[in-house]
Amino acid sequence: MAEAGIKSVTKPRPGRPRKAAAPPPPWVDAFLDMMVAERAASANTRDAYRRDLVDVAHYLTQAGRAPLDRASSDDLRAYLAHLSADRIKAKSAVKTVARRLSSLRQYYKFLVSEGQRAEDPASVLDTPKQGRSLPKILTEADVAALLSAAATLGAPEGRRLNALLEVLYATGLRVSELVGLPMNALGRDGRALTVRGKGGKERLVPLSAPARDAIAAYLPDRPFFMTKGRETRQQAFLFPSRATSGALTRQRFGQLLKDLAIRAGLDPAKVSPHVLRHCFATHLLDHGADLRSVQKMLGHADIGTTQIYTHVVSERLRQTVEQHHPLSATKRRVR
Repeated sequence: MAEAGIKSVTKPRPGRPRKAAAPPPPWVDAFLDMMVAERAASANTRDAYRRDLVDVAHYLTQAGRAPLDRASSDDLRAYLAHLSADRIKAKSAVKTVARRLSSLRQYYKFLVSEGQRAEDPASVLDTPKQGRSLPKILTEADVAALLSAAATLGAPEGRRLNALLEVLYATGLRVSELVGLPMNALGRDGRALTVRGKGGKERLVPLSAPARDAIAAYLPDRPFFMTKGRETRQQAFLFPSRATSGALTRQRFGQLLKDLAIRAGLDPAKVSPHVLRHCFATHLLDHGADLRSVQKMLGHADIGTTQIYTHVVSERLRQTVEQHHPLSATKRRVR
């Protein structure tokens, strides 16, 4: 087959020099500009679309097929088949194929709308079925251990980390939303945050009393994280940093959280900002919160995305019954 032996540009084999990728087709940049201007796509989303489309374009060129802008449905099927075969042992294969197909669908819809194509070759392609895994979470005791460890930290760095952790667990913000919070996100009374999420949509998220106290304790330390001569940029953020962007980076916060996990006696591999977002949602549902409220606080456009947390609660209830009910199969086997 023409595509045999072609390797994905996103996963070069160790030890082999990566070939320079060809520049993207002319309409890719126009598509990405549209995503930013009309759909408020973030820089990360823009970069992800670009990587996906460049990978497809590179494959089509190397396989001797039609270029991306003129590719047929068969060309795209060949690419997806190659991608699945190349990742046959990887657990992420189905998710990767689904994401690339989503990028292609958005791109070709754009080309059709711009009059660059008469038909959408991606519209007839089937999305691979994905087995949806349950979110990983920590127990309430684990989160309490994290919070206790953070509360004992002194110095400006410790008080900032404590405020970050309390806000994250109190609101379930995405990590990019958390570290990028502007100073004016904090209301006058400090009882809620105004958060700008995906697609530029704003939502109001209440703050718990511990989160408000942690922020109040941290605020006098904000100037410590600013660099002389760059205060104007850094002052815009609730959690400024000496990083080039002026705000604390996601990567740095993730590192600090893993260090805190070790201090709290937890496995750092099981602790991340996104895991704490899962904890926020699951623990709320555990204590009787309604799904619609959780959806609004998480900033999910579709309640179906939020419903995954009900499965977590149901699974935990099932395990509890299995372990503790006197007539459960587990108890009978033990006897």
